[in-house]
Amino acid sequence: MSDTAQYIALLVVSICLTFLVGRLLLVAGQPFLLEVFQDDKVTRSVNLLLSVLFHLITLGVLAIISVITLQAGSPLQTFVMRLGVVLLVLGAAYGISMLVLIRVRERRRSDEIAEAVQERRAGINAPPPDGSPRVTTRPASPPQP
Repeated sequence: MSDTAQYIALLVVSICLTFLVGRLLLVAGQPFLLEVFQDDKVTRSVNLLLSVLFHLITLGVLAIISVITLQAGSPLQTFVMRLGVVLLVLGAAYGISMLVLIRVRERRRSDEIAEAVQERRAGINAPPPDGSPRVTTRPASPPQP
């Protein structure tokens, strides 16, 4: 296989794999983001933005990798080694994308918990809605001089 044919084959395989992994992220990321944003339109929008970001970064790195000279013996071994580098880059990009999705979900959950705690605290400190005096089980502390 000539160098040009090997280069073109590597680009075709790399681009196909990138779009396949990007599609997987788009489908797998939807439930994560739906849980976070709880709105279909916002979820779809953020998911598409993340997908475009994944594709741009990954394709850019793959373009750089494609011009790096790697020699591993025969042309077939060189092709396989380059493909291995492509797969490692795709795996790292996929992992980073999943970590971002998980972080977004965890942050949203912690925000929801903080809001629930604040609402509960406000409900405890607020006077009853009917204007009746508050009944507590704790003894009243004497006023401080």
